[in-house]
Amino acid sequence: MDTLKKIFSHRMLMMLLLGYCAGLPLLLTGGTLQAWMTDEKVDLTAIGLVSLIGMPYVLKFLWAPFLDRYQIPFFGRRRGWMIIFQILIIVSIFGLSLCDPRSNLSLVIFCAFLISLFSASQDVVLDAYRREIMPEEELGLASSLYVNGYRLAMLVSGAFALYLADQIPWDQVYKWMAACMAPAILFTFFAPKETQHIKIPSNMKEAVVGPLKDFFTRKGAWIVLLFILLYKVGDSMAANMTTPFILQMGYSKTDMATVAKAVGLIATIVGGLIGGIMMLRFNMKWSLIFFGILQAVSTLGFAALPSLPNQLSSLALIIAFENLASGMGTAAYAAYMASITNKQFTATQYALLTALMGIPRVILASPTGKMAELMGWEMFFIFCTVVALPGLLLLIPVFRLEKTSQAAT
Repeated sequence: MDTLKKIFSHRMLMMLLLGYCAGLPLLLTGGTLQAWMTDEKVDLTAIGLVSLIGMPYVLKFLWAPFLDRYQIPFFGRRRGWMIIFQILIIVSIFGLSLCDPRSNLSLVIFCAFLISLFSASQDVVLDAYRREIMPEEELGLASSLYVNGYRLAMLVSGAFALYLADQIPWDQVYKWMAACMAPAILFTFFAPKETQHIKIPSNMKEAVVGPLKDFFTRKGAWIVLLFILLYKVGDSMAANMTTPFILQMGYSKTDMATVAKAVGLIATIVGGLIGGIMMLRFNMKWSLIFFGILQAVSTLGFAALPSLPNQLSSLALIIAFENLASGMGTAAYAAYMASITNKQFTATQYALLTALMGIPRVILASPTGKMAELMGWEMFFIFCTVVALPGLLLLIPVFRLEKTSQAAT
């Protein structure tokens, strides 16, 4: 009964809705914007460079100390900034709707960059807020609901926006997206109030140096960072090559859309929910171990696919299992990162940790195409499974350090 109360609490509902606030702007400066530019016959080189608009998401830790140090004089330390950034995002999306990629591409890029900048800044504050208002034992479920809200919002700014673009002009699509972002202000207004006892850095030096000093003076800090870097590396490498692998196995683009995307999204959302609920019943240690093992084993399914009959049922089963395990692992991973931040410097420390988390997805996964070409698909996915093992083994020293730290206090 207590578990059900936690699952259906006001705090958990707000985590889902605030995840929606974070996820909606992302594709409006990525794939959806590229689709608009393609329809307007913009040069392919320019379309390719759109990915650079997302740099604020990588560099957000640079201004996170400012958000730790200063607060808006209304709605609290985090919610005040959240409302400010949400208003700026809505205005920027509406501003983008007034632009024309054919006649003024530079203005389009500028407005899209503003959306990205304000959205990344909102992410910093939302991550800090989630850490500060949620009890430790509820961080797993809160993180999974937040991530699922994020994914659902990406359906709105991705699939729904593309559907609208077949019915109405692109400038009207972006006006609709601005309207879809507008409820974010209402969600934030009704979000739980923050606690007032958290000490705020007294100056910018403390806000910049304090988070680094606090983290790196901890025993085994570098082991923890190495674990964060490696925990999902195998999963990220495999996921980066899933689309070309499935198409090369002879499945059609329709198969890809209906099974790999639709079934995959549902399985990821369900996995996140299951992972979050399980973390209410089990501790962080066993959740990270169990979900990490499932992540590694699920990757082996792709290695087995070439030897299975070329049927959609085989593909659907493998995709569902892999995404289910990935969703569970992501829930535990996000909750663990939140749990090791100091509430005084939550925004800066969490921004740094998530930047490190993105390295496997952005950098380490970049050579996977060549690796698959040299190894062949079967050996490539076996390799991705093996690469996941160091991250799992690092859990031994990570939790030994945690046990030592608890004994010392």
